[in-house]
Amino acid sequence: MEERVSMLVEPLAIPDVKRFVPKVFRDPRGLFCETYSKRALDAEGLSVDFVQDNHSLSHARGVVRGLHFQTPPHAQGKLVRVTRGAIFDVAVDIRQGSPTYGRHVSLVLSAENWTQLWVPPGFAHGFCM
Repeated sequence: MEERVSMLVEPLAIPDVKRFVPKVFRDPRGLFCETYSKRALDAEGLSVDFVQDNHSLSHARGVVRGLHFQTPPHAQGKLVRVTRGAIFDVAVDIRQGSPTYGRHVSLVLSAENWTQLWVPPGFAHGFCM
């Protein structure tokens, strides 16, 4: 049985930060997609045990949220997606001694493009809608 690719995973300019784009299956009823796949993360060498699932809502344009981060032993990665509208999303490497320390990557996440951002532990994360 052939295995279908359910999610495209691409490294960004800082390779530890990844862009995830799930495959969206559409038909006359609507659509279906897999927004999280342990198999896809494992294939990228990302052994992740999610401990929370958060949802935020900003009512006004221009709202900035972040830069948020957690320090060890409570550091955590984040898989960010947008269900309505769009955001400009940023991840900043704050890992002391990292070759990309202080650098950032950014992209637009939207309900339309289905793009998700994997922000690993050791990064500050923020966004603006």
